[in-house]
Amino acid sequence: MVKRTDIEGMIFKIKRFSIHDGPGIRTTIFLKGCPLSCIWCHSPEGISRDITIWHNDSSCISCGSCVNVCPENALLLTGKVEGKVEIDRDRCNPGVTCVNVCPTGSLQFTGRKASAAEVFNEIEKDRLYYNESGGGVTLTGGEPFAQPEFSYAILKACYEGGINTAVETSLFCEHDILEKFVCITRLFITDIKILDHVRHRTFTGVSNEIILDNFRYLAGLGKDIIVRIPMVPGITDIDENIKAITEFVNSIDPAVPVEMIKYNTLAPNNYRRLNLPYLV
Repeated sequence: MVKRTDIEGMIFKIKRFSIHDGPGIRTTIFLKGCPLSCIWCHSPEGISRDITIWHNDSSCISCGSCVNVCPENALLLTGKVEGKVEIDRDRCNPGVTCVNVCPTGSLQFTGRKASAAEVFNEIEKDRLYYNESGGGVTLTGGEPFAQPEFSYAILKACYEGGINTAVETSLFCEHDILEKFVCITRLFITDIKILDHVRHRTFTGVSNEIILDNFRYLAGLGKDIIVRIPMVPGITDIDENIKAITEFVNSIDPAVPVEMIKYNTLAPNNYRRLNLPYLV
């Protein structure tokens, strides 16, 4: 696995002073791209590796500036809803023009390209807080293992720099990719969403066999793991599913904690900003 810090990848957010993505105060890096297509995903802007634009209706003043400068005629200001900008995704070729002329920041990119060195420099700014709180850096997404070389370069720099490392992952990746991260990752936070194979494929688009096999592998190595179940109403929060996941984890390693995470009710706003249907 390449570990150069000049490797570039796609991110959509850097969250400093996070307290929910591992122990202590952490900097959480959100990487774009995910092999799953969970219908409840609360960060739909992170599913695709592509950089697109999205629009926030609540802050739009309907000035039409973005519409006037779009070279592809991909933007339309409708009269159906005040401040509603329709984006023709087939025409849209995201550039800086429409985003730059928006006076309220209602139009934004869904991510950006960054080098591992740039990300590490941001992480290192809060080293004092990590040292005082037992915190560090957490890679999340999207799916960090969908950009393995980029993720490895970031974590390797942190590991060699004495910064605690964690990865929040679905564990849907090839075994040889996961194997390379074992020595540089202190904590794996994995969300086992649905244990039943058929239901897992129905709601996420993929099988969970790789996920469960990778969990067995990590647990067998004695790695620090936290299992999280997102509490999606009527899908993952049913008693049968919670019981099945808990029993599965306990059968592998009863010392691994299983946490139930409240579903983010603000998720529909992100779908509206992308002009996507919200299916939950």
